[in-house]
Amino acid sequence: MAGGRQLPVSSPRQRVVLTMLLLSPDCVVSVDTLVEAVWDDDPPVTRRTQIAICVTALRKMFAAAGYPDVISTVSPGYKLNSAGCRIDHEEFARLTGQAQAALREGRMSVAGALLEQALKLWRGDALAGMPSAVLAAKAFQLEERRLAATEECLARKAELGRHTDLVPELAALVRDHPLRERARAALMLAHYRAGRRGESLEVFNEGRRRLVDELGLEPGPILRDMHAAILNDDPRLSEGDGKPAATVLTGLVPAQLPPAPPYFTGRKAELDALDGLLGLRDPSGPPAVGVLTGKAGVGKTALALHWAHRSTAFFPDGRLFADLRGWDSGDLAAGPSAVLSRMLRDLGVAPAEIPARVDEQVPLYNSLLDGRQVLVLLDNVRSAAQIRPLIPGSSTCCVLITGRSLPDAYGDVQANVTPLEPAESVSLLRDLVGAVRTDGEPDAVERLAELCDQLPLALWGAAMRLGARGHWLLKDFVVRMERPGGRLSEISHGVWDMRERIALSYRGLRPGPSMALHRLGSLDFPEVTPWTAAQLLGCGPAEAEDLLEELREAGFLELSTAGTEPVYRTPGLFAEYALEKGHYVYAEVPRPVDVRG
Repeated sequence: MAGGRQLPVSSPRQRVVLTMLLLSPDCVVSVDTLVEAVWDDDPPVTRRTQIAICVTALRKMFAAAGYPDVISTVSPGYKLNSAGCRIDHEEFARLTGQAQAALREGRMSVAGALLEQALKLWRGDALAGMPSAVLAAKAFQLEERRLAATEECLARKAELGRHTDLVPELAALVRDHPLRERARAALMLAHYRAGRRGESLEVFNEGRRRLVDELGLEPGPILRDMHAAILNDDPRLSEGDGKPAATVLTGLVPAQLPPAPPYFTGRKAELDALDGLLGLRDPSGPPAVGVLTGKAGVGKTALALHWAHRSTAFFPDGRLFADLRGWDSGDLAAGPSAVLSRMLRDLGVAPAEIPARVDEQVPLYNSLLDGRQVLVLLDNVRSAAQIRPLIPGSSTCCVLITGRSLPDAYGDVQANVTPLEPAESVSLLRDLVGAVRTDGEPDAVERLAELCDQLPLALWGAAMRLGARGHWLLKDFVVRMERPGGRLSEISHGVWDMRERIALSYRGLRPGPSMALHRLGSLDFPEVTPWTAAQLLGCGPAEAEDLLEELREAGFLELSTAGTEPVYRTPGLFAEYALEKGHYVYAEVPRPVDVRG
C-alpha cells in the first residue's frame, strides 16, 4: 500500500524479492540470499542479472507512487529503508512485545487490548501464495507467533468473564490446530466456566486420543493440570479472585533468541552434529544437551544462533536464551538466580510470585518446562557449575551450551569449533565486503583471511573497517595489517573488538598461567615445548605442561603432537596480544637454552 492505494506486484519473482526485503527492513539482504529464495537450489546462470531486473522494477513502482528511495543498493545486496513505512510484521512484533511486558507487570486488560490490536493486522495466512521454500519456513515462524498471540488474547478475554462468547472462537482454533495443548486447555476452561463441565472433560478426552493416535504421546502438563483441576473443581478455576486462572498455561511462547547472523558460511559438520540433538529427546530420559567450545572469536555464538533459528519448528513451546558472561569479571558474570528469575518471568510467572532463592526457583522452572518442547541456549559459559540449575529436567527440552573450554560439562553432542577453512573465510569476506572489491584482488583477500587467523569475529572486524574506508584497496589494508602490532589494532573496534575478546580470556587466567603468558610473549619464536617452557618459567616439565595446557584451554596456544613431544604454538592474533603483554611486563628476557644431553 502507498498513499492509501495498493501497488500491484504481478511478477512472482518480484513478490519474493520484495517479501525478503520486507522481512529484514533496514538490513542488507545479499544477492545470494535473494537468489536462494527465488530459485531454491536451481538458479539460472543469469540469476544475479535477473535479481537486479526485479529490484529495478520494484524501484520504478515505488517511485511512480512517490517513494523513490525505498530500496537502496548496499554491498553485497539490497536494503529496504523503513523510514516512513509501516510494515505489518514489525508492527505485530512491537505490539505483542508490549503485551508481553504488560503481562509480566500484571496489567491483563492492557495486554488483551494490545493483542487484539496486533491480531487485527492479519489478513489471511502469512506469505500465502509465495513460491519459495525459504519463505515457506519464514511463514511457519510467523504463523506460530500469530497462534501464540491468539491463544493469549483469548485467555485474557476469558479472564474478563467472556467465556461463553469465547467457546466458538476457541473451538474453531482447536479444530484447526488439534495438537496445540494451550488452545485446548483454554477451551476446557471456557466450557467449565460456562457451566459445561462434561463438555470440558470431553475436550480433554478427544485431545488425548489425538495425541496418542498421531504422536504416540500422552498429554503434557498443560492439559493434565487443567484436567485434574476440573475433576477436583479447583477453586482457582473460578474467575473473580483477581488472579488469572491459568496464566502460565496460556502464556506467550518465549522467543528470546537474538537475531541469527546475517552472513554465515561453513560449519556443515557441526550443524549436522547439532541436528542429531533433535532425535535424542527420549520421553524416558534427560534433555538432549549440546556443547560448543572454542577460543575467543571463533564463532561459537553465531553457530549456535544459526542452528537455533533454523530449528525453531522443533521447539514450538519456546526458545530461552541467556548470556552467562562467564569470562567477564566476577561482578558482571550472570548468576543462576538472576537468569532463572528472568526466564521465569518470560515463562509467564508474575514477578511477585518468583522465589528469591535458587533452590526454590529450580522446582518452579522444572515444573513449567515439564512436557514442553523448549530450547534453552546458554551462551558464554565458563563452567558446568555455573549452569547446572539452568538445565531443565524435562526430556522434551533441548539445551545448547557455548563456552571457551568446558571440560566438566556433559553433552550428548560435543563439538570443538575451530577457525574457518581458508576458502570459507574468503567466501565470508566476499559476502561482507562485496564481490566488486574482493574479486579484483584475490591474493589480497586470501592474505587478509590468513592475517585474521580465519576467525569469524576478526573477519567481521576487518570487513567493517574496509566498509568504513570504501576508497581503500585491499592490498593497502593488508600492508597496514602486516605492520608490527597492526593486526589487532586494525580490526579491533566496536562490537568487533578482537583485542577485548582476547583480553577477557586473559583476565580469566590464574596468576600462574598469566605469568607464563607474559614470559612466552617475550620470546621471538612462535612455538615452545614443555621442556623449553620449564627452563623459561623456572619449574619442572610437568608443571610447565600444566601451565601450557591452561593457556591452550583459554585459546592462547595450539597443540601439535606430530613429533616426539608436544609442541605448543601461539596463533597469530593471540601471539600479538601475548607479545604486547610480554613486552609490557618483561622488557628483556633471555632466550632459554635447551641443555638436554
